[in-house]
Amino acid sequence: MKQFPLLAAAACMTVASLWAAPAEAQFAKPADAIKYRQAALTLMASHFGRMQPVVKGQAPYDAEQIKANVQLLNTLAELPWAGFGPGTEGGEALPEVWSDAAGFAQKRDALKENMAKLQVAADSGDLQKVRAAFGDVGASCKSCHDSFRKKK
Repeated sequence: MKQFPLLAAAACMTVASLWAAPAEAQFAKPADAIKYRQAALTLMASHFGRMQPVVKGQAPYDAEQIKANVQLLNTLAELPWAGFGPGTEGGEALPEVWSDAAGFAQKRDALKENMAKLQVAADSGDLQKVRAAFGDVGASCKSCHDSFRKKK
């Protein structure tokens, strides 16, 4: 039993080192990175879309439900970026993701800033603030898609 804490600590350190590893080390092949980022972005879209009827006034406003959903969205919004490392070109992403990495980073950062504002609005419980911040997040998504995603 004396070895259990040592083994547990070693396991935690191993997992932590994988978490901190560069994106290219996290994926066995580029297709894995593409699947990962697409899955993360699909989840983000799903959770964002769940709030749309409330924001449009088509469903009742439940402040706690919106707050919980926004918290989850903030977590999800951290995930897809690891899947855009060097050598992971393809999927729905345009080559400009890599050739204009600074522009892509700006779009990512704008999304993160707007997500933080949406969290503040959700925490306030004020539906009008949620509506405004929700629109800003949607605009961030659209702006990135317009610049860096293949047209369907």
